[in-house]
Amino acid sequence: MKKKKQAKTSQQDEKLTLSNLLNSDLVNQLKTKQKELEKEQQMQKEAEEKKRLEERKRAEKNKTFAELLSEDKKNWRDYK
Repeated sequence: MKKKKQAKTSQQDEKLTLSNLLNSDLVNQLKTKQKELEKEQQMQKEAEEKKRLEERKRAEKNKTFAELLSEDKKNWRDYK
């Protein structure tokens, strides 16, 4: 008898989730808040990437000819 009773309670415990315990309106509010936070995080990530790209372009623009030549991978002696 005890084994059957324990099996029934464990099945009931498995079915019991946080969303079942909370009000459905509250669950929906939490889900929408989660989506908003994910969007905001994605926007921050994109803005950060854009900022890094602009900084890289600005740094490339301000390089001297000697810096550009030293960074070049080609061996210019082969072209003489």
